[in-house]
Amino acid sequence: MDWLREERGLSLAGYDELHAWSVDDLDAFWASIWDFFEVRSSAPYERVLGAREMPGAQWFTGARLNYAEHILRDGRDDEPAILHSSELRALATITRGELRREVARAAAGLRALGVGPGDRVVAYLPNIPETVVAFLATASLGAVWSSAAPEFGARSVIDRFAQIVPKVLLTVDGYRYGGKDHDRSELIERVQGEMPSLAHTVTLGYLDGDGGDWDEAFPETEEELEFERVPFDHPMWVLYSSGTTGLPKAIVHSQGGILIEHLKKHNLHVDAQE
Repeated sequence: MDWLREERGLSLAGYDELHAWSVDDLDAFWASIWDFFEVRSSAPYERVLGAREMPGAQWFTGARLNYAEHILRDGRDDEPAILHSSELRALATITRGELRREVARAAAGLRALGVGPGDRVVAYLPNIPETVVAFLATASLGAVWSSAAPEFGARSVIDRFAQIVPKVLLTVDGYRYGGKDHDRSELIERVQGEMPSLAHTVTLGYLDGDGGDWDEAFPETEEELEFERVPFDHPMWVLYSSGTTGLPKAIVHSQGGILIEHLKKHNLHVDAQE
């Protein structure tokens, strides 16, 4: 509110006036979000909101940016980025510096597998740090991410992933739930057999810590983390509807749309300070 008064000459009394302004003047509100959070773009945007019809609205045309760049740009290397524990792993902290290094490593590995802007990378992974790393690495390259939890059956996975013709599959060998181990190796073979577009599969030994080829595919690297800046509406991830009335419907979210929504939501709604 102070920033809006000082930089935009707007004196808003409180939440209700801020909300009213945000919906009454879309261009000014979202331009303010862009400026306040210092969105990095290799080219200036031409208009905040071009075509206004739905579907088909065009936001920040001309801008070129990268979601992962903004997620990884701030914070000291020794600050915690991820806290994680599971039935298979003790509580661990991943620092921002470690996260940046792991993303650089995974991005270099994906690049070596031929992944570039627009290629689809699909993940059959649980909620673990490697999943965050792989997603950010995919986004850093301008590639498109999609994921399914490892408790999904083969048909559910194929019905989703096959629609987007993926190039790389990232998977775990299995998972543990309620003290019971679930091996997914046979399911993975079936998924591979029904998705001929797959050029590579990389397996993380989650059940078997010595298994898989994750470390071989994503070896240590001295390469600097680079970010492929893409148009605002460039696809970043694909989510799916439930599929209860037919094939799950693929829903595309853009790099720029998710970035600016996350900046707005996690700061104005959630009040995340770092």
